[in-house]
Amino acid sequence: MKKIINIAVIAHVDAGKSTLVDAMLKSAGVFHENQVVVDQVMDSDDIERERGITIYSKNCSVEYGDIKINIVDTPGHADFSSEVERIIKTVDTVILIVDSAEGPMPQTRFVLNKALENGLKPILLINKIDKQDRRVEEVIEEVYELFMDLDATDEQLEFPILYGITKKQIVQRSLDQDATNIKDLFDTIVEHTPLYPDYDNDPLQFQVSSLAYDEYVGRLGIGRITKGQVKKGQQVAVVDNNGNVKRQSISKVYVYEGLKRVETQVAYAGDIVMVAGIDDISIGNTLNNVDHIDPLPPIIIEEPTLSMNFMVNASPFAGRDGKYVTSRNIKERLEKELEVNVGLRVDDTGSADSFKVSGRGELHLSILIENMRREGYELAISKPQVITQIIDGKKHEPIETVIIEVPEAYSGTMISQISLRQGEMTDMTEDRGMVKQYWRVPTRGLIGFRGDFINSTRGEGTMVRQFFGYEPYKGAIQQRQNGSMVSTEQGVSMAYSIFNLQERGQFFIGAQTDVYEGMIVGIAARDTDMDVNPTKNKKQTAIRSSGRDEAMKLTPPVQLTLEYALEFIRDDELVEVTPLNIRLRKRFLKPHERKAAIRNVQE
Repeated sequence: MKKIINIAVIAHVDAGKSTLVDAMLKSAGVFHENQVVVDQVMDSDDIERERGITIYSKNCSVEYGDIKINIVDTPGHADFSSEVERIIKTVDTVILIVDSAEGPMPQTRFVLNKALENGLKPILLINKIDKQDRRVEEVIEEVYELFMDLDATDEQLEFPILYGITKKQIVQRSLDQDATNIKDLFDTIVEHTPLYPDYDNDPLQFQVSSLAYDEYVGRLGIGRITKGQVKKGQQVAVVDNNGNVKRQSISKVYVYEGLKRVETQVAYAGDIVMVAGIDDISIGNTLNNVDHIDPLPPIIIEEPTLSMNFMVNASPFAGRDGKYVTSRNIKERLEKELEVNVGLRVDDTGSADSFKVSGRGELHLSILIENMRREGYELAISKPQVITQIIDGKKHEPIETVIIEVPEAYSGTMISQISLRQGEMTDMTEDRGMVKQYWRVPTRGLIGFRGDFINSTRGEGTMVRQFFGYEPYKGAIQQRQNGSMVSTEQGVSMAYSIFNLQERGQFFIGAQTDVYEGMIVGIAARDTDMDVNPTKNKKQTAIRSSGRDEAMKLTPPVQLTLEYALEFIRDDELVEVTPLNIRLRKRFLKPHERKAAIRNVQE
């Protein structure tokens, strides 16, 4: 029997999860002395690195004395809740990291709730204790209140508290201690968490909690062996979430050593392993001995809350910079994503060129789109739509908890803006000139709000969102106030025409940008769409007036990010996504087609 403890690191986005895992790996000697180690080594995905968030849960392990500690780095964002819920089921304890100044945040609450529901006893780590504005005592008090809010048991309330600066690889048991390493963290894990019991000789029980894909061996099931042993070549009974049983054979077994997955002949109870050879293995499947069927309860994955249509890019610039542009390419890529991304759903729309893709939120879906464009895909995306449910005969819609922190001067603006979006304020606190407001807002009302929020608070506010649940439909919500500036010509934009038009709105493009008819080139100052010709140049015959040309200063264009574009568009508009460009366009490119579409809707 091997001594095993499985732990998950949980926290709000940017509280120091991935940095702590780095510190644990370094102090356990996982890296060679001359090995160059990047920060946040577990955030292996490009987008994770750029955004500084964990999107996919990942596994690694360290040896501490004679104990193997499997570490799971979990996502901190609620859009990836389907990942979090399953991961919690595979661990013996969680390390809850809380920022010494910010205190517990909404995502902290979400992940901690899942841990407490599963009966885990957390370890609290107050991180970033070197901050000037740290307020350690108050933060600990807030954590106790959070535990009590979440109905923690007396045992769960007796959590050990550690203090650290994970960036410097320091964790200590008291504030006034001068630690130089994270030994206290490992010692606390070992003291606080019982070793996994010896179930090696029991009948096999292994539930798949996440999936991976390998080009050579196919689909891989990852999970913890609850009981028994998993052996290479073993015949097993696979029980799906509906109780259906079929026989399969395991071709390979992998365990984690440091950051590497290593093939092994046999793995034992308590260990987190990866198995290959079962083609249609899925989340929640239990593997049992053929002669002893004893499945674990099925894993229920939360339903998607938001959907958008992924379409073939049919703009005049289609195929300019993408490698994969056909509906078959897009369909195959979405099917591949479904292999591992269980929070996602893909439905047919009745059109061969369009697929309805549903996910847990804007971030969940925009990460998929961003990955696809980096891989060389071109596609057009429709406006996100919330997924409503009929509960007791009434229409219900997804609601989110929103916490915003803004300077006092902008507090009133926020109240009026969010109230217009059918938001209900639940609490408001004030501290050192900053106002914290707590809201419950329909997801519908938050589509397109981030841009307004940044503009209204001059970039000084912070906003955190968290899925709350379903509530009765809240009624009509005011949409974007400004119309779009739509190009009437195809060609190259000119500084002359942009200069003359910029007082009528803000541009998304600068001079010398390729544009086409029906492309949205800016935000109109008025509430109606405006047709403009950005390709018009100054007539060569015009008599030059002294100093006039030198004064042609262009306002810098609004930066079009994928999230901003998805939030900006209306129902009759699309986001054109290619590996090199993000453009906005009207669904119907020609003015007469747009007028006909409006007439049809009115009729």
